[in-house]
Amino acid sequence: MEKVLLILIATIAISTIINVFLKRFDIPTVIGYIFTGLITMQIFDFGANSQETLSHLAEFGIVFLMFTIGLEFSIGHMKSMKREVFRYGAMQVLISGITFTILSIYIFNMDIKSAIVIGFALSLSSTAIVLKILNEKNQIHSSFGRVAVGILIFQDLAVIPILLMISIFTSHDNSIFQLLITTLLSAIVVFIILFVVGKFFIERFFDWVISSDSEEIFLVSVLLIVITSSTIAEFFGFSYSLGAFLAGMTIAETKYRYKIEADLIPFRDILLGVFFITIGMQIDPLIAIEYSSTILTLLFTIMAIKALIIFISLQFFLQSRTAIKSAFTLMQVGEFALAIFSLAFSNGLISSITNQIMIMTVVLSMILTPFILNNIKSIANIFFKEPTKLRDRAIKSAGYRNHVIICGYGVTGKKISKKLRDRDILYVILEHDIKLVDSAINSGEKAIFLANSAQKSVLEHFNIKESIAIVVAISDEHQMRLVCENINSFGENINTIVRVRNSSEADVLKDLNIKNIVNSKDIISDILVEKVLENIK
Repeated sequence: MEKVLLILIATIAISTIINVFLKRFDIPTVIGYIFTGLITMQIFDFGANSQETLSHLAEFGIVFLMFTIGLEFSIGHMKSMKREVFRYGAMQVLISGITFTILSIYIFNMDIKSAIVIGFALSLSSTAIVLKILNEKNQIHSSFGRVAVGILIFQDLAVIPILLMISIFTSHDNSIFQLLITTLLSAIVVFIILFVVGKFFIERFFDWVISSDSEEIFLVSVLLIVITSSTIAEFFGFSYSLGAFLAGMTIAETKYRYKIEADLIPFRDILLGVFFITIGMQIDPLIAIEYSSTILTLLFTIMAIKALIIFISLQFFLQSRTAIKSAFTLMQVGEFALAIFSLAFSNGLISSITNQIMIMTVVLSMILTPFILNNIKSIANIFFKEPTKLRDRAIKSAGYRNHVIICGYGVTGKKISKKLRDRDILYVILEHDIKLVDSAINSGEKAIFLANSAQKSVLEHFNIKESIAIVVAISDEHQMRLVCENINSFGENINTIVRVRNSSEADVLKDLNIKNIVNSKDIISDILVEKVLENIK
């Protein structure tokens, strides 16, 4: 017990010191956690059982990450993202997997079974790192962020058939068909339990829990749902994270999604820290030194090939700048590859040296990722310059006072700006979609800026406290909530007007200090009734 406490104290102390130092240079905490694991492993001698226990604990970091991501993607949202998930995701995994399989066979002389396992493991990217940084930088709903999330979701689904391939390759009987049928039936059962039953049970369950008027009990009930869903998925042969993701998607249909997401963030980030520490513990410095040239060659070759495949695949469907950003976002190899390599090694599909070399390559690619994502805009500019007129329209205010801030330049935003312009009222439009900004500038709009109104610094820059009003005319429910939370942080004296399409969107904002919520459906109903009454009179 004393040794466990000593290890815990030392790990926390090392992590704190390293991360405080790295943060001065704006280096993400992910890197600090990985180095903490490496240093702790050299100081203390962890047995196989200890490492296994840590890896199980760390896996729940990914579980909570996938759960919170699931909260952002309701069934309706997933339908709207089917192109990103099933077209772009399937294309990326298949092309990358086949390419790396062929290279493994002809360059490294691997047998076909080992080559397939390694090839498709290398096609996977890091859900944990990419989503953590996209969330921190508020880029998860950007054009390239949306594509990256869609592909990552498909990759997480693809882990299931990859693990199934290992079972098939190492199976000593001829019941492969039976194995496939069993997996399909298990998938159907998991779907029914987590979606069909869960959809009718979860909201009623939370209604009952919330009646206790206890935040503590509510939080415990959320943990119960996450862990139960993960365990159900694992029981039927799937990953814990898939069960958590499906649970998140189910809860996304309820009124509790935002409250749950806010309450779970601390747990998610702490457990993700443990996960990255265990990644650092898997680094063997001796093998890293001995095979350094091989590892570095593999590292840059794999990342370059993967980025090239993603970019070429996406540029036929997206703007080149979005495609290149997505390619650099997903060019690393992810944490699920480590689990696949471990399973392949234990089943004799790859050797111990190959396993260690691949682990080092994957870990180094993950270490490079935060630096790439933190400079993604500059990297994209090397290949495809952002149009000058858009750069010129990026945040450049002129000390606005007594003005109206319009968040969003959709149909409603355009009409509001026209009416304000006709009445000579000073206004400014904040829009984060490059296409809409470009179109507005081309049409002669002078007061539109390329900016994300969900960021506090943006609203401060445009002097929200000196504005007459701020109008939120954003159609995306999640983005609308983020913007309103941002506005709410400036206090009660901000005159906020939010346009919602129905009562369910209004319910999303009811816990915020929004002075005016305009329900367009109610207004239309009132107008129709007035027209009816006019004829009656």
